[in-house]
Amino acid sequence: MRFQELLQIIGAGPAGTLLAILLAQRGCRVRLFEKREDPRRAAAERGRSINLALAARGIEALKAAGLMPAIEPLLIAMRGRMVHAPGGSVEFQAYGQAAHEQIYSISRHGLNLALVEAAANQPGIEMRFDQVLTTISPATNTMFLRHGVSDNHYECGLTPTIATDGAGSAARLSLEAGGWLDSREDLLGHGYLELTIPARDGQHALDPGGLHIWPREDFMLIALPNPDASFTATLFLPTKGREASFESLGTAPQAPRQFFQKEFPDALNLMPQFDAEFAAHSSGILGTVRASRWHIGGQLLLLGDAAHAIVPFHGQGMNCAFEDCLALTELTDTVNTWEALFAAFECARRPQAEAIAQMALENYAEMRNAVIDPDYLIERALARALERLFPGRVIPRYSMVMFHPEIPYATAQQRGTALRDCVRTLRRDGYQAKDDGTPLSIELTTRLKNHPAVLALLAVVPA
Repeated sequence: MRFQELLQIIGAGPAGTLLAILLAQRGCRVRLFEKREDPRRAAAERGRSINLALAARGIEALKAAGLMPAIEPLLIAMRGRMVHAPGGSVEFQAYGQAAHEQIYSISRHGLNLALVEAAANQPGIEMRFDQVLTTISPATNTMFLRHGVSDNHYECGLTPTIATDGAGSAARLSLEAGGWLDSREDLLGHGYLELTIPARDGQHALDPGGLHIWPREDFMLIALPNPDASFTATLFLPTKGREASFESLGTAPQAPRQFFQKEFPDALNLMPQFDAEFAAHSSGILGTVRASRWHIGGQLLLLGDAAHAIVPFHGQGMNCAFEDCLALTELTDTVNTWEALFAAFECARRPQAEAIAQMALENYAEMRNAVIDPDYLIERALARALERLFPGRVIPRYSMVMFHPEIPYATAQQRGTALRDCVRTLRRDGYQAKDDGTPLSIELTTRLKNHPAVLALLAVVPA
């Protein structure tokens, strides 16, 4: 490790804490600032956060830090989507075709607590909680903070600092205010609100082996299992301007219950505290953050959501940030200065961040609508048939993103587009396949292998 001087990290959420651990393990001295109180002494915040989904990219980074033994007890495996159709029927749609192709539900608080405890036991890391960043001044190489308890204001040197303080990054906003970069948050026009499906007789009220989703075209409800046998349910809904929106649900006290009785009656029956929770929990906003630059020389770097927050519909926000942490750590082997490190990181990760941001937006349309569309189901079955026909070569885009960390996001996006074009052509030509793993007939196999659309797909997917 060439970087022996003190590194400061702003934000002790999952990404900042993991980054501190990875770098400290390589000999770097790290001072970690966090605006909230120590999670080892604080209760979990309710009503503001979406449950996290841990997938292969995040697991790779946690393994590199040696943290998976501490994290594994917190995980609940989800093998696929449990799709609750408007008529009340429930269909299971597996995420992948291999046994290991599953994602894991984990509470944000539980994960962050485990990472903070690991950081506290890692030599070389100093953690300071209740420290609020107020201003960054690259011109004077200074940053200004405020102690949240005493309200004492103080300053310290800036170089080098990494900001991992989330989508509403105080570091990014300060740099923007000072003219050091431009950034924008492209709001989705849909928000979210968190609810609870409590345990029933000590057991999960729904099958805990899947991510439950109630798709309703322009909005949806999802539910992820928790270790205490509850589910965290999240309503995604337009913020305003629609017949069904958070704005319209605020017009009358009974409007939320009436809406759920119409759209999600089976879920409502599992929410005894629905009225109180809906009234107490405020809705959150969803958006994509784009910054014109991620680093200021060797003084400061934006990483994770601070640089490139995305909407949560591919379950990759945290996983992408964890992949950022691992990528930055590995780059310390090949560069000698903080400026070179920060520049190399932005060059390597920006295309990947842009790719997953776009795929996350597209996955919202799939989750809230396409999963019950007959054409989508035909195309999905064809894609999975081609995966069986060309194992290890043709991989559905969702699987590339979630289960193949060796495939960069941008590559997954490119190959996913080629596969989508292929299966849509096959569908228009009348091809169908069963999505139950049934082997293809010899005749269908031969026709598929020689179909021009399949040949065109194979031309862009390396053997």
